Amino acid sequence: MYFEGIATGAAVFLIIGICHPIVIKLEYHIGRIGWVIWLLSGLVFAALSVFAATGLLSTVLGAAAFSCFWGILEMFQQEQRVLKGWFPENPRRHAYYERKRSLMPKK
Repeated sequence: MYFEGIATGAAVFLIIGICHPIVIKLEYHIGRIGWVIWLLSGLVFAALSVFAATGLLSTVLGAAAFSCFWGILEMFQQEQRVLKGWFPENPRRHAYYERKRSLMPKK
């Protein structure tokens, strides 16, 4: 029997579960500029995936790479969620959020 599929699925589930709270924390502490961290992390994971010793490790590292690339989009969406009041804003960056809110179209 082969358990690589189950192991890959579990690893991807954990990677996605770990990435979401990191997006929230990064946006809170440093803002959407955190997308650069996701890009660099994704590139590192992709490079490691190419040179991995086993197929399972390569697959998991590739999944981590593309989860990081997805994190780039999530950084921008997280900022929008904060602006809508769905997530708390960092009080030290209140002026930034107010400036962004003033540019948002009124409904």
